[in-house]
Amino acid sequence: MKSWISFLMPEDEYKEKKMLYFLAEGGVLLFLFLVIMIISSNFISLDTGVILLAGIAIFLFYTLGRYILSGIEHTDIATEKEYKRALRALKSRTASFVVVFGIGYLIYKITSDQASWYDFFGMVISVGVLSFLLDFISLKRSYKKNKELL
Repeated sequence: MKSWISFLMPEDEYKEKKMLYFLAEGGVLLFLFLVIMIISSNFISLDTGVILLAGIAIFLFYTLGRYILSGIEHTDIATEKEYKRALRALKSRTASFVVVFGIGYLIYKITSDQASWYDFFGMVISVGVLSFLLDFISLKRSYKKNKELL
């Protein structure tokens, strides 16, 4: 019987098992963080919104970081030729994402009457670079891992 979260999991059993480990580890870290926040709330007054946002960030960054650094995303990249093809595809996906994100962000900024070109270009470039770096690190780790397995 499948769980309600199974639609978020990959079809590959190995990837699914690793993702469950990452999610469980992130859950344990979140639990420990919240216990520490409960104990420290007796001594320090912190805003509830900040604590909740920090907890969400810890869980998401840990889970995403473990997934990216594990090298399990690109299981089919094992040769130099496949790696270069995947890198080209990554560049085009990132460029497409930046264009779509830029258009959406520009529409949002125009409708909110806070249009500033510095904000626009700074946000679009930052998101584009971050997106590319995360995917590139994952691709590089996957390539190295798959090459070692051959």
